[in-house]
Amino acid sequence: MSDTQNLIENRPPSVANLFLERVAKTPDGEAYRYPVPPASGQGPDEWKSLSWGQAAERVYAVAAGLIEIGVGPEQRVALAANTRVEWILADLGILCAGAATTTVYASTNAEEAAYILSDSDSRVLIAEDAEQLAKVRERRGELPDLKHVVVMQTADAQAAEGDPEGWVLSLEDLEARGAAYLEKNPEVVKERVAALTKDQLATLIYTSGTTGKPKGVRLPHDNWSYMAKAIAQTGLVGPDDVQYLWLPLAHVFGKVLTSGQIEVGHVTAVDGRVDKIIENLPVVQPTYMAAVPRIFEKVYNGVAAKARAGGGAKYKIFQWAAGVAREYAKVTQDNFRRTGKSSAPFGLSAKHKVADALVYSKLREAFGGRLRACVSGSAALAPEIGFFFSGAGVHILEGYGLTESSAASFVNPGEAYRTGTVGKPLPGTEVRIADDGEILLRGPGIMQGYHGLPEKTAEVLESDGWFHTGDIGELSADGYLRITDRKKDLIKTSGGKYIAPSEVEGQFKAVCPYVSNILVIGADRNYCTALIALDEPSIVNWAKEEGLSSTSYEAVLADPKTTALIDGYVKQLNQGLQRWQTIKQFRILPRDLDVEHGELTPSLKLKRPVVEREFKALVDEMYAGSREA
Repeated sequence: MSDTQNLIENRPPSVANLFLERVAKTPDGEAYRYPVPPASGQGPDEWKSLSWGQAAERVYAVAAGLIEIGVGPEQRVALAANTRVEWILADLGILCAGAATTTVYASTNAEEAAYILSDSDSRVLIAEDAEQLAKVRERRGELPDLKHVVVMQTADAQAAEGDPEGWVLSLEDLEARGAAYLEKNPEVVKERVAALTKDQLATLIYTSGTTGKPKGVRLPHDNWSYMAKAIAQTGLVGPDDVQYLWLPLAHVFGKVLTSGQIEVGHVTAVDGRVDKIIENLPVVQPTYMAAVPRIFEKVYNGVAAKARAGGGAKYKIFQWAAGVAREYAKVTQDNFRRTGKSSAPFGLSAKHKVADALVYSKLREAFGGRLRACVSGSAALAPEIGFFFSGAGVHILEGYGLTESSAASFVNPGEAYRTGTVGKPLPGTEVRIADDGEILLRGPGIMQGYHGLPEKTAEVLESDGWFHTGDIGELSADGYLRITDRKKDLIKTSGGKYIAPSEVEGQFKAVCPYVSNILVIGADRNYCTALIALDEPSIVNWAKEEGLSSTSYEAVLADPKTTALIDGYVKQLNQGLQRWQTIKQFRILPRDLDVEHGELTPSLKLKRPVVEREFKALVDEMYAGSREA
């Protein structure tokens, strides 16, 4: 047995065990950084730190507090909050109490939050603030088993008329009760951790489906322990790294990053405020971070728009540098695949050096100047955008996984990464491609099943452990996986041609710097069309440069000049497509797609049926009296 296999196969039953081990190994080492806004509300945040020992004090206090208020092994404690250090401490406290975490997005509405709390049979809710408290207070009649709501922000932990005695308490109160309980029962937390078994439920994560109620994915302790060990074994992160963590921790992608960090022992800077990313990066100076493709698309569009605003000469330099970056990335990645060295011809290297001084170095500085690599997941990254960043020295390692596989099933292997693929399986994970092209996975990261839904579980999980992902893909001879589309999202035209819409959509995002979201339509139709949402800052800046009479977002979207601009990019896209893939008509949407309208999941994936329903009139218009174009 190899060292890798040995470390993974002889893993402890839970991340709670790994946490205790980490605290014992490096009690004084820095664990977390978190921002504290200034009391005046003016000026930059102050960043504070917690050592592993200090984090453990709070984690044990949360765990003991939960035990003191009656939470038993495997009972569910829900977490409804944005990404912040208290989320991580509370989650670890829940695990160390032997309980299980139910994750709830902070953006979830009151009706769906109540459904998740009821379906999961959560006994306690740890809520971020008054807004989250109000959601459950509104639905309290549907939640008779919810015994307590613990509010992270002390000032918001206010009882209201009609609340049961002691129903609302602050996280500060819970920790104080836990600390007092620990004085009388000093070994209680360690005893709960020692009693954990690998098959006990650790986490319930509800998938935001495109139709119907969300399904609770049951992830036992062993899933996270395996993930922690497997991530460490990839060698992608080390103890000296600094991670910037902003992803939603209610999502499996954010959650898995906390497990890997505990095993490796590096620093994590935690701040879920998306509007603070650009401000935080130069302060945190991360060596690695994970993100979803939409973030890289926004950065790319922002850089392109800024260059364009600088005048024709600057924009030409940017376009030239972007072309050099893509060519350089393709050549060096290809040479590494063949020879093991990231080399490029002298002429291309010389051009790359000039472009680096003019463009790429500024881009790297915007990321904090120390970034070794980014991990991208949750959706497909357009290859042309990936090649641009790769050539600019911002190395994006695409990965792949699902909630049902504890997030990380594949990741690109460091220097040997290949843009356009999701890399190789994590150590211990098996993969095979079914006859119809579907990707099947098996290994210690696969879920136990859907909570209370044995029939739904049987649809995707075979008795021998193979999980049907619903994604279509191809494996290279040396084990790199390329995702071609969602099985259910493949569309077939009335002419019998199959089209992968996400592939066309990704190509358009690489061509058009003003797009925010695009949905390609064509199932059972005789040609393809598209609904296109534009990025507000980028398109408004363009409108100002063009001297449009009104530069309000709504007026710009309705202006014929905007339609003509986007038409040019659609024509450019079509030049690189097969005839049956080309976009014959498109409509610009009157607003961007968002989570609030239910068109995007909290991890920013398109809900195709919802978008098509919402803008049905525009779709019908594009196919009115249609004939084969």
